[in-house]
Amino acid sequence: MAEAKEKKWYVVRAVSGQENKVKDYIEKEISHQGLEDFVDQVLVPTEKVIQIRNGKKVNKERVYFPGYVMIQANIAGEIPHIIKGINGVIGFLGETKGGDPVPLRKSEVNRMLGKVDELSVKSDNVAIPFTIGETIKVIDGPFNGFNGTVEKINEEKRKLEVMVKIFGRKTPLELSYMQVEKV
Repeated sequence: MAEAKEKKWYVVRAVSGQENKVKDYIEKEISHQGLEDFVDQVLVPTEKVIQIRNGKKVNKERVYFPGYVMIQANIAGEIPHIIKGINGVIGFLGETKGGDPVPLRKSEVNRMLGKVDELSVKSDNVAIPFTIGETIKVIDGPFNGFNGTVEKINEEKRKLEVMVKIFGRKTPLELSYMQVEKV
């Protein structure tokens, strides 16, 4: 029995929308081949999202990185070939033609596993590019070219409520940060 080396994390590219199937296939194939010593875990990072269906809140898990499945394994011998041969697997991320799959760096693993939740840290530091009362110009959508005044800022959704004069009447519009620019 080969001594199990420290297992590293790899990213397997999968057909988008089939991440969980691919995870199941990999797990079944590994146990079928008796290779559990080489593969620690197969992971599909998901986030919980709340959707409203027929007026009810429904908790759903959404795949966080569509098209990617994480695998913690000692990629040795036949393992890459076995994994690549699995239905729905496109290949490993970062592999060179004919070369070995490239493991993720520790910092990437930590980030993906959410140990270092950099995303939430970063989004808090993003300064809101607009202020209430500021005049902006709409650069996208049906009101392209109109000027308006910022009335409200919704940081979470990254949207602005803008008062635009249309045919002499003030009309409130909800626009994303991307749809407007400073005048």
